Amino acid sequence: MPTKGKSFNGNQLKCIAMLAMTIDHFVSVLYPGYPTDWWILALHIIGRLAAPIFWFFIAEGYHYTRDWRKYAARLLIFALISHFAYNFAFGIPFIPFKTSVFNQTSVIWSLFWGLIALVIIDSRRLKQWQKTLMMAGIAPVTFCADWSCIAVLAIVHIGQNRGNFKRQMAGMMLWVSMYAIVYAVFIHPVYGVMQMCTALTIPLLKRYNGERGRWHGMKYLFYLYYPLHLLACGLVRIALHGNVGVMIGG
Repeated sequence: MPTKGKSFNGNQLKCIAMLAMTIDHFVSVLYPGYPTDWWILALHIIGRLAAPIFWFFIAEGYHYTRDWRKYAARLLIFALISHFAYNFAFGIPFIPFKTSVFNQTSVIWSLFWGLIALVIIDSRRLKQWQKTLMMAGIAPVTFCADWSCIAVLAIVHIGQNRGNFKRQMAGMMLWVSMYAIVYAVFIHPVYGVMQMCTALTIPLLKRYNGERGRWHGMKYLFYLYYPLHLLACGLVRIALHGNVGVMIGG
């Protein structure tokens, strides 16, 4: 139901996420190697707005979908296509684990498994031990993706606490803090701390009015835009730096 006093519909929030994501990805290609210039960090901080919005709307999509299987099938196909686009964008080998255990495929892989995790948790056919075992299996399967299994756990927490925004966001930030620690220890300390700037998304999500927006084609635009903007990133990477990796995983 629409909420009075709220100013953003789903389409508008997704557009904000797409813009933030685009800025973040192109900055990674233009200025590789985790530079710490303040203005580069500021642009990457803008990029932290993207992931929580995508997580939030996977949970919302699960709540509203009439057929989760079709939704999951679309995400899986999208994840497979995006794997090649994402790895091309940043110079990461298409075959995983040649260079690292980190960042071997796009966040879409984790979004797909986040949806599956919500289905598992809500299943009435599965026993609790089966759900626990399946969730434990999803974690290593998604560890290699951008945002790792943290994206799955954030989606689950958001979906399971629908209607309690404070609990949704508190749980999300708890999982993000774990990601930030791992990032700081194993990849880059400054960029690890920067992951906590995902909290800047909370005021935007708080103003979500519960409406999708008039245009129903937003999801198809995203399915098209995501791999195309990554293709453009890859072309810029090759033009500027040659066929080399520009971030962890490459």
